[in-house]
Amino acid sequence: MATMTISLPDPMKDWIEARIRQGDYASTSDYVRDLVRRDRERSAHPELTLADLQRIVADARASGTSGQSVSSILAEAKAAVEARRGARE
Repeated sequence: MATMTISLPDPMKDWIEARIRQGDYASTSDYVRDLVRRDRERSAHPELTLADLQRIVADARASGTSGQSVSSILAEAKAAVEARRGARE
């Protein structure tokens, strides 16, 4: 395993150390590895950003209650997933 040395401002260092004390991470290296994994995942799927999700939620809230049945909504969602899969292939 390779070693890297990084410099952080004190507040960032304190934040990481607090997360370790809380038991969220075993070490500073564990924390950084998690950040890199999350960044790689986000980079692998750039089509949906946090801003996109916030807009989708805001639009959904503004649209009110649906008159569709749950089974109808589920069928539409499944069809949309299949359409996206077909478009990628």
